[in-house]
Amino acid sequence: MSEENAEEKTESKKTIRTFAIASFLNDMGSDIIYPVWPLFVTQVLKANMSALGFLDGLGEALVSLSQAASGFISDKIRKRKIFIWVGYLCGSASRLGYAASSVWQHLIPFRVLDRAGKIRSAPRDALVADISTDENRGRHFGLLRAMDNTGATVGILISIALFNVLGYRLLFALAAIPSVLGALLILKSIKEPKEAGSRVFKGLSLKDIDGNLALYIVLNAVFALGAFTYSFLLLYAKSSGFKAGLIPVLYLIFSAAAAFLSYPFGRLSDKIGRKPVLFIAYAAWAAVCAGVIFARSLAAIAFLFVLYGVHKAALEPVQKTIVAELAPQPYRASVLGGFQMVIGLCALPASLLAGWLWDKVGKTTPFHVSAGLTAIAAVLLLFVKEKRSIPLPRA
Repeated sequence: MSEENAEEKTESKKTIRTFAIASFLNDMGSDIIYPVWPLFVTQVLKANMSALGFLDGLGEALVSLSQAASGFISDKIRKRKIFIWVGYLCGSASRLGYAASSVWQHLIPFRVLDRAGKIRSAPRDALVADISTDENRGRHFGLLRAMDNTGATVGILISIALFNVLGYRLLFALAAIPSVLGALLILKSIKEPKEAGSRVFKGLSLKDIDGNLALYIVLNAVFALGAFTYSFLLLYAKSSGFKAGLIPVLYLIFSAAAAFLSYPFGRLSDKIGRKPVLFIAYAAWAAVCAGVIFARSLAAIAFLFVLYGVHKAALEPVQKTIVAELAPQPYRASVLGGFQMVIGLCALPASLLAGWLWDKVGKTTPFHVSAGLTAIAAVLLLFVKEKRSIPLPRA
């Protein structure tokens, strides 16, 4: 190995470690809030389930456009770093806004700002994909998700320990601090790739997206239409007999399972392929839906949160890895941003529909619909061909 290659390998390892620590910090801050978010919205600010579905879906839908824009601009200017640290600061600022809100309508701009932090995702994921190889890309994405979920687990423990001491608003203000630390870490430790700014970029067009990648995007959109927010699962548990104080514990069970399994699933996808792991993710979510429909005991309902953790651990590292590998390399951030845009645009109707079905038809109805959409997505996945990314520079 040449001295230059050794230096690049060392820098790549440092970059992955830095992203992992920053992900841990950001999700720790987020998940100080998330376990009590649905209770804060519905009990403190007096919103109904439809309003909760609107809030949870709105940010993803509106900000999905900014994710696509950040991916495109990142490819065009060959810069990744600025989108990442600014994204962390957006998340931090939104939590201060939550703490100051007195009616649920006040949450709307801060919810949008919170999800605006996702402008970091496509540039970061493109940078991770670029510095990885086919043999370790799944492992790297799995490590990031494992650190996300480990941070979430720590955040939940902080939420449980301090909620009765601080209450909602001081707890939300405390949650703003870790993401600021993550932004500072990115500013100090991450270097732009050497080729940044050296390539003429003409922009992604539809002809750069082949039928295989298009089918993959479509099936994920179908699945996303049924992948409503976790808030519904938490409130289902509460409506089934769990006390409010145990709701964060259920969220902890889910996050701990996801933290423990994300990295192994990422490594498994490097060995056996991405699609088998994605099928595991779909099967785990289908089992959650079936459990909601048929489970009666509190123990069985609690186990659903383990299955939900399995689902997230298998889904999130592999879902993006496949996109990165099917996308033409010069346009990775653009394709990843476009993919996140499609998923985000499905989030609002998914959560709105779930909230309406919950209020008007029954609390298990959204899970029936989601199980059906998951089955359709799984069938479509059979026709997707895995492949490693091939650079396709424009003439």
